[in-house]
Amino acid sequence: MSEKDYLKDISEIRNLMDRSSRFISLSGLSGIFAGIYAIVGATIAYVYLFPKPGEYLTLHSWNFKLLLILLASVLVLSIITAYLLTTRRAKRNNEKIWDTTTRRLLVNFLIPLVTGGIYIIIKLNSQHYGLTASLMLIFYGLALVNASKYTIGNVKYLGYAEITIGLICAALPGYGLWFWLLGFGLFHVIYGSIMYLKEQKN
Repeated sequence: MSEKDYLKDISEIRNLMDRSSRFISLSGLSGIFAGIYAIVGATIAYVYLFPKPGEYLTLHSWNFKLLLILLASVLVLSIITAYLLTTRRAKRNNEKIWDTTTRRLLVNFLIPLVTGGIYIIIKLNSQHYGLTASLMLIFYGLALVNASKYTIGNVKYLGYAEITIGLICAALPGYGLWFWLLGFGLFHVIYGSIMYLKEQKN
């Protein structure tokens, strides 16, 4: 067997090991749709739910409750879309949708995300509203980076971008909606589009 054949075998073994240790069926389209949902949700919030100049959004107001429902709707739609598209891609590639790697991915993703969600709720109960958008972006970015070792590596760069924009948002709390729109909307569309184009080449 020639050296070229050895190198080819090593490359194939490495690819198999990588596929067994990483969840690689994530669909780029799910990122695009998640971004679109976020953009639509932010637009609705800005037009109908956000307070006018001189007014404030309080924890017990109807607008705040409707805003939470809107955020939950964006989240649920994104999760359902990601599940459906990722399941379809996994079946097309003859890959399992649920295994040890998937469980590790979810655990590593949810620990920072749930921690951040609880912390945000505590801050809201203390009537600290100004940093909500930045905290959402930062903890979501940390969740992506933490989970990236169990999926395609490019996810970590989206996580870095979310953390960065979250920190900038913390310095400019009056523009939280716009940073939220940028992080959860535009960044997802860009990332999803890049991933989708790569999928089409493979």
